[in-house]
Amino acid sequence: MEDLSLKIVENHLLHGDVYLLKMESKEPFKGLRPGQFAELQLDGHFLRRPLSLADFDTNSVTFLYKVVGKGTKELTEYPLGEHIQTIMGLGNGFDIEASKKPLFVAGGIGIAPFIALGKAFASKGIRPTMIVGFKNKDEVGGLELYSPYMDIIVTTDDGSYGEKGNPVSYLKSHKVDFDYYYACGPLIMLKFLSEAFSNGELSLEARMGCGIGACMGCSIMLKDGSAKRICREGPIFKAEVLSL
Repeated sequence: MEDLSLKIVENHLLHGDVYLLKMESKEPFKGLRPGQFAELQLDGHFLRRPLSLADFDTNSVTFLYKVVGKGTKELTEYPLGEHIQTIMGLGNGFDIEASKKPLFVAGGIGIAPFIALGKAFASKGIRPTMIVGFKNKDEVGGLELYSPYMDIIVTTDDGSYGEKGNPVSYLKSHKVDFDYYYACGPLIMLKFLSEAFSNGELSLEARMGCGIGACMGCSIMLKDGSAKRICREGPIFKAEVLSL
């Protein structure tokens, strides 16, 4: 975990109400993993904003964020060259060693962390499949960031783009060859996915007061009755241990 002042080098509309934010650090990042997140300190806001790491290299990190409130709306107006105090490398990240034939399952902005994960598998000579679901064709976008590293199947609730339905219904009605899956998206999607397939990992979202495990505000109960913090022991949990 590092608390760094990062400089904005890109901050632009990607599609719909989803923006791409890229920032650079003077110092090399230490030990970042796909599936981790960061906490951004925005001006005038007491609580930091948690964002998944979409992509990263030695000195730069990219986030995809959706405008959902005052904070993210204000973030769209941050100019190039502005610095944001950011806590990097939070959470546990995905277990890349768990799969030799991976499947990514994403819903909406839950697609964000799969650029970095796709690159990690590409470095091992593995090309995953990703099933990503959107409400309709107007929400589909940014897939060019993912297509170099994976094969993509798109579903929409109304069938206006790709396959009609959602990622879980697609998996139930189509033969998809995989040994392990990695998922991020709406809780209802993760719930039905974990009930249908236990051989995978889920990335959970929560309102986080601190992002470092101190406030206990993002705690959840596992099947065995133990309490875990999404920001500290998560955000990645094995599907078999969750009770959603």
